[in-house]
Amino acid sequence: MNTKEQEFLTRIEKHKGILYKVSKMYMDNADDQQDLFQEIVFQLWKAYDSFRNESQFSTWMYRVAINTSIVFLKKEKRKVDKYELSSTNIRDEESDSEIKEVQLNHFYKAIQQLDKIDKAIIFYQLEGLSHKETAENLGISEVNARVKLNRAKEKLKEIIKKQGYGL
Repeated sequence: MNTKEQEFLTRIEKHKGILYKVSKMYMDNADDQQDLFQEIVFQLWKAYDSFRNESQFSTWMYRVAINTSIVFLKKEKRKVDKYELSSTNIRDEESDSEIKEVQLNHFYKAIQQLDKIDKAIIFYQLEGLSHKETAENLGISEVNARVKLNRAKEKLKEIIKKQGYGL
């Protein structure tokens, strides 16, 4: 394995959590998430020579991952399986970690119903990016990033409420 390949694999390993989050935000089942994850890694490798170290690798990776996810969705024209998750589906004897997993899955199902820009905004927020960094990644103004984030949060709250999972 040459040094370029080793460097790429090291960087991917360091930031693979980003790829898992993006995959989970854009795809609703494990097989589709894995397919998207692999497609993102493939696209990152194809574009790796274009990475010029002018920004952090993770910032460049965000852009490639989100753009790949959007193209992947359009190309595959996948439909999100919609189902309601009510509190009756949660057994009282579940441990805290199981309850948190159900809540997290419900949250990702709600995110999947957002449009592609709102998904990206929420993703950047979850990753802890500032409004300025989000704006730079999306090519919009910082003020616009703040407004879009607030609107995306409101949409997300409404989706979660409509699905019967109270906040």
